[in-house]
Amino acid sequence: MTPLHPSLREPAEAPGVGGSLRERLAIMQAAQRAQVPDYAQRMDDLARLRSALRERLDAFAAATHADFGQRSRHETLLADGMTVLSEIDQTRDGLRGWMRPDRIPTSLMHWPGRNEVRKIPLGVVGVMSPWNYPVNLSLIPLVGAIGAGNHVLLKPSEHTPRTSALLKELIAAVFPPERADVVLGDATLAQEFSSLPFDHLFFTGSTAVGRKVMAAAAPNLTPVTLELGGKSPAFIAANSDIDEAARRIAQGKCFNGGQTCIAADYLLVEGERVELLVAALGRAVQTYFADAQSGDLTSMVNEAQYCRLRDWLDEAKARGARLIEIGPGDEARRVLPLTLVLDAPDDSAVMQQELFGPVLPLVRVAHRDAAIDYVNARPRPLALYVFDRDAQCVDDFLARTSVGSVAVNDTIVQFAQGGLPFGGIGASGLGQYHGRYSFETFSKRLPVFRQAAAFASTSLARPPYGRFADLLVRLTTR
Repeated sequence: MTPLHPSLREPAEAPGVGGSLRERLAIMQAAQRAQVPDYAQRMDDLARLRSALRERLDAFAAATHADFGQRSRHETLLADGMTVLSEIDQTRDGLRGWMRPDRIPTSLMHWPGRNEVRKIPLGVVGVMSPWNYPVNLSLIPLVGAIGAGNHVLLKPSEHTPRTSALLKELIAAVFPPERADVVLGDATLAQEFSSLPFDHLFFTGSTAVGRKVMAAAAPNLTPVTLELGGKSPAFIAANSDIDEAARRIAQGKCFNGGQTCIAADYLLVEGERVELLVAALGRAVQTYFADAQSGDLTSMVNEAQYCRLRDWLDEAKARGARLIEIGPGDEARRVLPLTLVLDAPDDSAVMQQELFGPVLPLVRVAHRDAAIDYVNARPRPLALYVFDRDAQCVDDFLARTSVGSVAVNDTIVQFAQGGLPFGGIGASGLGQYHGRYSFETFSKRLPVFRQAAAFASTSLARPPYGRFADLLVRLTTR
């Protein structure tokens, strides 16, 4: 029997690291303060990371496939490979300009002094990443933190153990451990990790866990970025091309088995087009996936996630909802068919909880205003999708809702736009990242005033105060 590649073996249980986490953090903080990475060091780090990741793309595809039970190789290479390589390229292309101090005008009364804003690293950044895109959501924050001159301690998900072990091997091959390192462990270690006195903590995961992470960070006053989730709506207007909308919704919803934080979580369908949309979604899915053996289908990551969705569907059906399976499924491989849910009670689990899988409720709305009211009556979502041919109506929809990100006439592709900031609002998150926005998230904007050596106008307003001080008061308080 051919032995498994090391990245595909179940990693050994992480040893108890109780106090060692704090010791490791202290070592990293001391190293970062002793020698802050300069531009050349950051560029070299990112170049070596890019090369090392590119060499391991096939290994990562195999590792994530083994972790999920079945995961599309193309989806791994696109979502976990291409996006990270693109992020590295964008960061290296823009880094010199991002690091350059900003000149700020000096107020007249402090002339000829000079103002500037410098961008300095925060120190050591903690990154906690989830299982659904285990490479992307680990390395994109790391790229931003390294680009900003920080050191990074990464805690990837225990639910994708082979991928997490390969991430640890990748980081060890690129960085000395005092600059970037990976710790492996379960929820107990994650709780300890989130309570460490990092200079910044970056977490991606569910809203429920995000609350716990923020609470754990609060005693240290650790700044946090929370990339969470929620129920992201898609609105399908009466004037939209229903077949094209169905194809784009189905493509986004089926990607990664629906295990995407910005996938459409429910559809708001204007007018009497629900049955037409159901038929169009069925045609799209049948075009994409002939059967459950397709290598393009991705399994639910584990039995718990599969059973969770099955239980929610059973509850909805028992309470009168109509379930329509429009895609192939395979229970033995945890491949859940794309299941449409019609007429589910508003307080049922499928309507209240983030689905994170191939389940898609449809809600009839009379008109656009009713759809806007429906969105606004619920927690602010991470994403919003509007399928509407009328640009003015789209702008009205966007102006009257408050969401994390938007795509018009498509789904999920906004995440791949490296020039756009990505992040939630309210229950869907706090802070943003990607490209320059990652650099800013992981930098302190340091204001600096440089006083002129020969003459300072403030010398005219020293005690004992006289006519010049009176003039300044009159000018500045009128």
